[in-house]
Amino acid sequence: MIVAVIVGVITGAIASGASVLYATLGEIIGQRAGIVNLGIEGVMLVGASVGFATTAATGDALVGVLAGTLAAAAFNCILGLLAVTRRANPLASGLALWLLGAGASTLIGLDYTGSHIRGLPDIELPFVASLPPLYQQIFRQDPLVYLMVPVAIGLWWLLRRTRWGLHLRAVGEDRTAAYAAGLRTSFIQYQALFIAGALSGLAGVQLALAYTKTWQEGMTAYRGFVVLAIVIFSLWHPMRAIAGALLFGGAISLGLQLQVLGTPVSPFVLNMLPYLITFAVVLVWGRPKAFTVPMGLREVFEGTAK
Repeated sequence: MIVAVIVGVITGAIASGASVLYATLGEIIGQRAGIVNLGIEGVMLVGASVGFATTAATGDALVGVLAGTLAAAAFNCILGLLAVTRRANPLASGLALWLLGAGASTLIGLDYTGSHIRGLPDIELPFVASLPPLYQQIFRQDPLVYLMVPVAIGLWWLLRRTRWGLHLRAVGEDRTAAYAAGLRTSFIQYQALFIAGALSGLAGVQLALAYTKTWQEGMTAYRGFVVLAIVIFSLWHPMRAIAGALLFGGAISLGLQLQVLGTPVSPFVLNMLPYLITFAVVLVWGRPKAFTVPMGLREVFEGTAK
């Protein structure tokens, strides 16, 4: 029984943590460019709703993945128009983006509420057949789950080993100095927001087309705000974000497993478990000496726009 519960928690952690990881990677690249996005929740919802609606209309999940990702990427550029071009407060702009995304996703998914689709199929790795049946479920996941670690590694390489990544981090550290060095700071920040939006959209797509295979209004359940905490937990490092996402996904899975076992604990408390664990970890891990926050973000919180 205990082994089955542990395997179930691991399987659920991987499946439900994938969407959180994609959104976290997107926010890391955005914050590395000096932009905090409080509207991640809205971007994820746009990606999920467009992806689900497209898949339901065409019957092709891959088309749905592409449509949801691109729609979220374009939608996230609204933040660029407000915070980069117009120099509006990025925190207020992010909240507006969240509300707009929530409303737009409700409208897009209105005719599909409660509907179910085939979505993305699970892929079984070649060696799975040789494992005991109990452990086989760990290695039966959708394609986006298998891609999440390569994407994290690729993003780390992009930020740390390429000229573009160096330019992006320079903009995030000091926009004025980067501009004086001849960099097109606004263009670089728009690029970062487009990529961040695509990754957040992919998070919503994974949630709708692979994890739940259904659409419900507000189905992201405030994961977008947890992403902000995981970014701090990961110290703005893509590889560390994997641990944070799996921790959150594992907490969700543990709560579900405890409900199945009939644990005499209120289901409302168990639903709070992932968020409580996330906050506790950030409080312990996010000590001042551990911060590697991009210097450009201080301008956002201090309100000293240049």
